Amino acid sequence: GAGADNDLCINQAIVFIEDAIQYRSINHRVDSKSLWLYRWYYSKTCQWILSLTITVILALAFIEEPSSLSVTSDVRYRLPAWNPPCGLTESLELLCFLVFVLDVSVKSYLIGWKEFWKNKWLMAYILTLIVSLADWIVSLSFFCKESVRIRRILRPFFLLQNSSMMKKTLKSINSTLPEMASVVLLLAVHLSLFTMFAMLLFARTKDNQQDKEWVVYFRNLPESLTSLLVLLTTANNPDVMIPAYSKNRAYSIFFILFTVLGNLFLMNLLTAIIYNQFRGYLLKSVQSSLFRRRLGIRAAFEVLSSLKETPASAQQCCVSVGALLQVLQKAEMDSRCKQAIMRSLKMCSCDQLSAAQFQKLFEELDKDAIKQHPPSPEYQSRFMQKMQFAFGHPYFGYLGNVVALANIISICVVLVMDADKQLSERDDFFLGAINCFFILYYLLEMLLKILAMGLKRYLSYPSNRFDGLLTVILLILEIATFAVYGFPHPGWRPEFMGLLSLWDMVRLVNMLIVFRFLRIIPNMKFMALVVTTLLDLVKNLRAFAGILLVVFYAFAITGIMLFKGAVVPLGNTRYIGNKPNAFVFSLWAPFSIKKVVVLYFKEKNVISWCSAHFQAEVIYCLLYALSVLLIYRWAKIYFVAWWLISSVIWVNLFVALLLENFIHKWDRRCQRESLSDIEYQRTVELMFRDVLEEPTEEELMEKLHQHPHLQLCR
Repeated sequence: GAGADNDLCINQAIVFIEDAIQYRSINHRVDSKSLWLYRWYYSKTCQWILSLTITVILALAFIEEPSSLSVTSDVRYRLPAWNPPCGLTESLELLCFLVFVLDVSVKSYLIGWKEFWKNKWLMAYILTLIVSLADWIVSLSFFCKESVRIRRILRPFFLLQNSSMMKKTLKSINSTLPEMASVVLLLAVHLSLFTMFAMLLFARTKDNQQDKEWVVYFRNLPESLTSLLVLLTTANNPDVMIPAYSKNRAYSIFFILFTVLGNLFLMNLLTAIIYNQFRGYLLKSVQSSLFRRRLGIRAAFEVLSSLKETPASAQQCCVSVGALLQVLQKAEMDSRCKQAIMRSLKMCSCDQLSAAQFQKLFEELDKDAIKQHPPSPEYQSRFMQKMQFAFGHPYFGYLGNVVALANIISICVVLVMDADKQLSERDDFFLGAINCFFILYYLLEMLLKILAMGLKRYLSYPSNRFDGLLTVILLILEIATFAVYGFPHPGWRPEFMGLLSLWDMVRLVNMLIVFRFLRIIPNMKFMALVVTTLLDLVKNLRAFAGILLVVFYAFAITGIMLFKGAVVPLGNTRYIGNKPNAFVFSLWAPFSIKKVVVLYFKEKNVISWCSAHFQAEVIYCLLYALSVLLIYRWAKIYFVAWWLISSVIWVNLFVALLLENFIHKWDRRCQRESLSDIEYQRTVELMFRDVLEEPTEEELMEKLHQHPHLQLCR
């Protein structure tokens, strides 16, 4: 009947508007049962369960063998880690697989078979599940003793396919690869040419004492290539040139030319190309998101215009205001946008909305989120009004910054004076006294600001919440210190009592005071611009962090499988002059014979080099240490691939997006008035809003007529 048809149209419009809000595709089934299933699938509860399942299956790697449940990561000192019995993690894994099977089944049903065969991500999803389940069965048949688990490497795919923005970002990266490959090829040519020059310059001579450069770095082609590749990362700089430089200063010209051409020109050229190309592809991706939003809103208009209550005498399609209000009440959307659209509808004098008016109403979704702070309290007393004016004035905040700076300076002075003193000679009276004074001032400042601004307005500012929270924590720590150790006095140096010693308590208080000094950031416009840029990246570029997590996870699991059992120290090592006397490696040979190789630092110099450069570059240290093992070639390929993906490509992508976000904020800083009562919140889509093109009505209608499940009347 007409009532059932109207209900169906209303439900279709609700789903289409929710699709537009979330930038989802509208190419799904639109019958009553499918719409109910669709809304249930995208409900917060269902998506929370799916996110929890993805988190659980990724976290299994931390408790699976080899387990990471230990306090220290040093294999020489940590106790044997707890390894779960066979079947425990496998049972959790099976539950996760069942959730994923349900997930892919619902997705496949909702989009229909025609769309399913066009969706490569869904087919890859099913293939990943089939391979993972097969590997799970093999694992149980071997009683969890198999050395290779393919499904562990495939786990990040479940995270990747669940995020539309991550898939768009990955598509953008894939489109950028050809341009990146040209510069990477140029880097390879640069590296190869200088490798040949190095082998000719530092060739072996009759004098073994003068061949240190050849012995250590340029003995053969693979070692020469590796040495210069690591020099490109500056990890072995200047060690790689020291033997040659000691022999003849002119050899430094070779290394200077290599570093200047490689690091200053080619690597920065790669950053420029990635920035230019990736920004264009990301812009296209955001343009497609805008098209999805406009298409969803137009689809909602079309189904609402087919309601029976629409006047037949209307010359063009229109939607009644009452029908739209009914849709808005049931649709899941931000309360700010919903209220703004409803206000616009109440201000509208007409009862029917055209397509242009309907679309314009939902442009509220594209606007910046504006947060207005609550008003300050209104005092009747003249004295309270003067107090409110004085302590609500910006100069009072500047005074607090000056006091915080004085606190930092006093802490620095005390630390410098006590740097060379023994613990028994240290007198904590002065530091305790000044901390007590400044904390009392911070408490007074917080209370006066609350008096002037009101509690709600005070808490509406992030800087005030940060300041107030640290002030309360400092006050609690100070009270706890006085309760345990008494008030500061000359010679205030009691013994350890309670959970923390006095010096630990004082250090904790001082660290929080130093951290509190960050409150000055909002008062410095340029610094605030930089910080808000970083915060926006953290909040809005979750897709990049997700893909980075995928890369880290895949390489970590691959590394565990490749190098498991390759390097195992037998007990603790003895130290001579703070350097290990020997380092013991254990290697499982192909015939399952455990060989023990003892590498004395006098012969191979592995440990002495790693001790000096461990913090500079762990990868090079591992490459150098693994060079004596049979898996050296695999190790080299693994670490070079990791460096290319994580450092060369991904860091440059992050720099490109950082630049784009910063330039966007820099260009907009003069376009808006600096209103203290308004905060603007930006998203990735809004970063490019000014340069996006609106789709035409013809494009929207053409796409709607291609909908596999929606039949339009016109």
